[in-house]
Order: sequence, then C-alpha cells, then structure tokens
Amino acid sequence: MKKSLLGCALLAAAAVAPVQADTLLGAYVGAQAWNMGVDGGFSNNESVTNFSFDDQTNGSFYVALEHPVPLIPNIKINRTMLDTNGVTTLTSTFEFNDEVYSADTNLTTDIEMTGTDFILYYEILDNDLVSIDVGINGKYIDGTIMVSETSGNRMVSEDFSGVIPMGYAKAEVGLPFTGLGLYAEGSFLALGDSTVSDFQAAITYSFVETLALDMTLQAGYRSMKVELDDLDDLYTNLDFKGVFVGLEFDF
Repeated sequence: MKKSLLGCALLAAAAVAPVQADTLLGAYVGAQAWNMGVDGGFSNNESVTNFSFDDQTNGSFYVALEHPVPLIPNIKINRTMLDTNGVTTLTSTFEFNDEVYSADTNLTTDIEMTGTDFILYYEILDNDLVSIDVGINGKYIDGTIMVSETSGNRMVSEDFSGVIPMGYAKAEVGLPFTGLGLYAEGSFLALGDSTVSDFQAAITYSFVETLALDMTLQAGYRSMKVELDDLDDLYTNLDFKGVFVGLEFDF
C-alpha cells in the first residue's frame, strides 16, 4: 500500500514538474522615455512659489523578480529621472536658502531629482486574461534644487532626500489572440499635508512571444504629484505629467 501511494506521488510530481519549472522564477525589465511637463513650485516654508518649467524627456528604468513561494512578496525596483529647468520672472518676493529675491527678478531654476521605487507586491490574480498585483512601495526621492539670478551672480541650492511609504496596485488585461493589452499602475500616499501619487496607464503590444522571451511595446500616460511638507526644510507642490513610450523584456 505504501509503495502504491509512493508511486502515485511520484507520477503526480512528474506530471506537475514541467508546469512548475516554467513558473519557478521569472523576471522582467523595461525602459521608458517620458515626455513630461512640470507645473508648480517650491520654497523653504508653507508659502510655495510657482515657477515656469520647460518640458523635458526623461528616462525610467525598472526590473522585477517574481517567484511562486507563498507569503514571500515579489519585488520591483523602478528608477525615474525627474530633471527639469526653466526661467521665471517673480511676481513677489521669494526667499530660498537664506537668499531673498525681489519681485520682477528673473530666476533660473534647475531641479535635478530622481524617484526610486522599492515595491513589494503579491499577485492576487494571474491568468491569461487578467493580472492584479497589490503591495507597498517605499519611494525614495533624492535631489537638488538650484536657483540663480539670470542676470546676476547669486546662486543657491538645496539638497533633499527621504523615503515615502505608499500603497501600490497594478492591473493588466490582455485581449486574446491580438497581442494587445492594457494596464494601469499606481502608488499613493496622503499623510498630513503631504500628498504623493504616481499613476500610469498604457496600451501594450507583444510583438515577440516565445518560451524564453517576450517583448512588449508600451504607449501611455503618466502623472506624478509630489506635494511635500517639510522634507529637509523643503516644501513642494510639483506635478509631473505627460505621455511615454516603453519597451519591456519578460524572461
């Protein structure tokens, strides 16, 4: 009897093994070019001054690792460049990092900023048509803001960094027999006077589908809002938004 049970178990394991081998470990990497416009401003106090910023094309890169082990979350890391600059004529007095600029002064503002998402998530639904992920995101924001007189020699800068805990979710829908799909992905936090959100939605097209590699094109829209309340003495009300195109490799 024991031998019969052992034989049945071995046969069952042999039948399941090919399926499990294909899903034992998976990874995907991608890159996006984001043509973003920027609205809003910043200051060292709650009275945020708005500035004019030029549209910029910045890059975003991500990698994710997925596995079938229960309770242990999958992981995704996404790094996005948020650099922008512009020239603004002040309509009122602006004080930044102990420098005071009077109204009608032309200021050049240069923001060098990155956002790095460290996402832990679970796949609560995953089939050929629909996939849903939920988890948490630690968004690390790191950057420098530089302000200088366009026709003068005064220049000041402010460094800032911090980790912002956020909720995370992603939903994907595939259209059978077409290679086309849709997805929406986002992270959000509202805590006190700080509000940070990062949402994107895209149409996708898988033009390579093999056992070893899938390649997918993306075209969509992304919006990121960064309203910070006293992060390293910095207050911001910045809104980054625009269209993007991307390419993803799924191994």
